[in-house]
Amino acid sequence: MNWQIAHRSFITYLRLEKSLSPNSIEAYSSDIEKLQRFALSYSPPIMPQSIAPNDIRQFLKDINEVGLAATSQARIVSGVKSFFGYLMLEKEIKIDPSELIESPRSGRKLPDVLSIEEIELMLAALDLSKEENTRNRAIIEVMYSCGLRVSEVVDLRISNIRFHDGFLRVIGKGNKERLVPIGAMAVKWIHHYLQKTRNHLKIKQGQEDFLFLNRRGSKLTRAMIFTIIKDLAMKARINKNISPHSLRHSFATHLVEAGADLRAVQDMLGHASITTTEIYTHLDRLRLREEILSFHPRYKVS
Repeated sequence: MNWQIAHRSFITYLRLEKSLSPNSIEAYSSDIEKLQRFALSYSPPIMPQSIAPNDIRQFLKDINEVGLAATSQARIVSGVKSFFGYLMLEKEIKIDPSELIESPRSGRKLPDVLSIEEIELMLAALDLSKEENTRNRAIIEVMYSCGLRVSEVVDLRISNIRFHDGFLRVIGKGNKERLVPIGAMAVKWIHHYLQKTRNHLKIKQGQEDFLFLNRRGSKLTRAMIFTIIKDLAMKARINKNISPHSLRHSFATHLVEAGADLRAVQDMLGHASITTTEIYTHLDRLRLREEILSFHPRYKVS
């Protein structure tokens, strides 16, 4: 089996049998392309079935020297392990060369979080005399109300909104479905957008059920939502590294700070593991410590 066949069959396996999202498949494909370029740079080239643990270690050393972040390296390791796991499953190899390879340690990065006041500043920066800003207000309200990933926002369908019940049906990573509560303010702005802006668009065929559309009647791209959020943060003069994910982080952080059950937050975010959600507990504790250091008289050295 050469690299081209192995790569193609692996992607087919991820799509058909694992039912991964297009974004996840693209990430895995990129990881294997990197490994393939490394293996083919040797003379003679190293084929998938003959790659050894030391080859993988050298590959990881090379990507480390390029300066990739530990989180990016960890993701590549995960992709490589999945690839060789697939080759084992197909009996193309007898020994998994990646079995003992460990991911680089990358302490959990505490994300930039918007305060409630900063979210209000962003909303105030919207010029609602412009039609697209009714849509943008609805986008921000939905992201902050529901803690959605940017990919979940662009794929959100009108048919998946249970207005009367106050829930969204969301298709998340790995095509996993979850129900997420939606707040009254988000519902209000969705209705405003549907009635004042979306109803006047000429919607392209096949796009009718997507909630958020551009002026040409097609669903928004991830890049467009990044641009909307970045521009608003700049207009609101917020000096933080803000992205659409910041609204998801803020949603979770504000819930945890208010005493929400961590398992409930996990379900709403669609995290597979509770350990992923626990980052918000650490964030809450860090903020508590900073408050004590700032204000408690016995924590100050004269």
